[in-house]
Amino acid sequence: MGATSNQQHPELADTPALISHLLDQINQLINTQALDQPLVIGIHTGGVWLAKAIAEHLQAPLGQLDIAFYRDDFSKNGLHPQVSPSSLPFSINDRHLLLVDDVLMSGRTVRAAMNELFDFGRPASIKLVTLCSVNQRELPIQADVCALALDLEAGQYLQLDGPENLKLSIIEQANHE
Repeated sequence: MGATSNQQHPELADTPALISHLLDQINQLINTQALDQPLVIGIHTGGVWLAKAIAEHLQAPLGQLDIAFYRDDFSKNGLHPQVSPSSLPFSINDRHLLLVDDVLMSGRTVRAAMNELFDFGRPASIKLVTLCSVNQRELPIQADVCALALDLEAGQYLQLDGPENLKLSIIEQANHE
């Protein structure tokens, strides 16, 4: 892993302001679409950290997904050594869900999360909430609520560090030839 590089995107320096902006957008989404008492579900790990803040703000129940077994690259990359079980301490049937991930890039993580959610039940709706969206989509998945959209250069990706004092950073991927 290489060094962080946030100079080209100074808006990343104030992650709490991005989260505040995201919470405002979520309130607007809930009000305009009449989402009655949505459940908040975070995707392990950064999505869970962000989902906790959202659930506290909304005073809503919180669930967690670990999508390791649902990834389409499972056979290629193997099982991550720190897989933990998903936890949805409520029924999702006919409920509005806020599915939370920290960064939306290819769309594959969200697809895997939705596959897992449907194993738990059939929600009334799923709204995707992300702190940041990067224009590197491989699947036709788009966030309903997003605090920041970025274009990154080749070899860069975003990372949310936490769980305390959440901080979003651009990471320069080391070139392995």
